[in-house]
Amino acid sequence: MGGAALATLAAAEASAAQATGAGAVTTTTKRKFRYGMVIDTWRCVGCKACVVACKAENKTPPGVSYTVVLDGVMGNSPNDKPLFMTKPCFHCENPPCVDVCPVGATFKRSQDGIVVVDYDRCIGCRYCITGCPYGARYFDYGDDYRQVSEKTAWADVPSPEYSQFIKRKENKSPAGNVRKCTFCVHLQDAEGKYDEHGGRWPACAKTCTGHAIHFGDFNDPESAVSLLLRERQAIRLKEELGTNPNVYYLL
Repeated sequence: MGGAALATLAAAEASAAQATGAGAVTTTTKRKFRYGMVIDTWRCVGCKACVVACKAENKTPPGVSYTVVLDGVMGNSPNDKPLFMTKPCFHCENPPCVDVCPVGATFKRSQDGIVVVDYDRCIGCRYCITGCPYGARYFDYGDDYRQVSEKTAWADVPSPEYSQFIKRKENKSPAGNVRKCTFCVHLQDAEGKYDEHGGRWPACAKTCTGHAIHFGDFNDPESAVSLLLRERQAIRLKEELGTNPNVYYLL
């Protein structure tokens, strides 16, 4: 989705919110998909392949990582089982980041529930970073990795994010904007579907060496994520806040 398309959708949904007097974005468009993740903490080994895969896929600059891996220890003894947790954006059903954006640059897509950022509208105020209780947003300060060679430079490689294929060397944006995980929305087809077997799948889930990251549509009762929630005990982080995140952790 290009910048113009993102702006059009953002404006339409913001107008709908104003018309209803609602503080959060509302829309009458019927939800087709509810994409999310189920992450198995038993299988995650903390290898951080997901972090590398995400950065390689989205061409993110220094200081911007759409997914991170947290580590800790279960229990009070250092000899106890370590715990690793992959943490992307949770694409909440009630995202606080949307409510605090003063220009409607960040919004929840009505067709699939993915929370996105329109770089053409974002003014870099960073209210959304403060509003996100999960620390899942990052400010792009315009930094770049050092040039590898005279022929290949990181800033010359276009990012497929939102299907915009932006080259940092030629465009200011998204430098100066807030950035976040998009569930690799640029890999969707024209109908908004992903193709796991065809490789058009979020980079972190596709690359996970321990098969700990499962991605899919919660609206489909036969999807892998729906089946896992029926078979295993799962939790969501900070559920007491009422954000209803679309990322679950299996215990």
